[in-house]
Amino acid sequence: MALPAIHALREAGWPCALVGKAWGESLFTGLRLPYLAIEGRVLADRARVRGLRQTQGDVCGLILPNSFGSALGFALAGVPGAGLATGARSMLLRWPIRDPGPLHEVERFHTAAVGALWAWGSRAECPIPAALGLPITEEQAAHAQTVLREQGVAGAYALLAPVATGLHHGQVKHWAHFDSLMPVLRERGLQAVVAPPAPEADAVRTAMPGATLLRPVPLGVYAALAQRAAVVIANDSGSSHVAAAVGARQVTIFGVTDRQRTGPWSGRAVCVGDNGAWPDVVQVLDAIDRALAQP
Repeated sequence: MALPAIHALREAGWPCALVGKAWGESLFTGLRLPYLAIEGRVLADRARVRGLRQTQGDVCGLILPNSFGSALGFALAGVPGAGLATGARSMLLRWPIRDPGPLHEVERFHTAAVGALWAWGSRAECPIPAALGLPITEEQAAHAQTVLREQGVAGAYALLAPVATGLHHGQVKHWAHFDSLMPVLRERGLQAVVAPPAPEADAVRTAMPGATLLRPVPLGVYAALAQRAAVVIANDSGSSHVAAAVGARQVTIFGVTDRQRTGPWSGRAVCVGDNGAWPDVVQVLDAIDRALAQP
């Protein structure tokens, strides 16, 4: 969801380096930008962010997460930061940007980027794109093809993400009926494929015992798998956002989150369910058919 903000900075002519958790580096490989992996430990991260000044010269930060800790890490490293002025972290920001309120997270991040550009003296026009446009590298595409071939996936497939870990305000974040989709997918000529990270493999086997389980892959390769799929079916989760980033046909299932805030930013996404109301199987099947009918 940060891609439009990143694109805005680059289109305005600002050289960029990305800072984020290590798992994100693979996802953004196609952007061809320096990537600094941090661990979520304040002292270690401070040293790493300070290192940016040695490799990149004078730098400033656009801090997209809304957390206090993300702003603190840059402040302790001596890197002046811009970001949305949410809560007490405002005092840590050199350029606090007015919180625009309850917009979609893509719009909030983009607002932060435009506010930073204005604070830094740039007046470039930066409309939010309709498509996120995450580039996939040739290496990632080839890796995805190899993983599919290893498990005998030769034809059309549906990539499913039946598990969403953790709780959202005390509620389970995943739809409970993914296994019921298997017969319908077969009728439509699609092989059901799952590619969970290693810690989620057992939960995914339980949720979809008949699906083809791929070995764990880096997130950028998962994005390539999503791009190749006939359809991606996921909860409102990271898998849904990865599918949106590469413009895949997708169905995103909601039950405890607000699609207006965190839904997939894609014209090819079919959303079903709502905050406080998980859909039934018939509604999800209808959403799948609508997604498959897209060009």
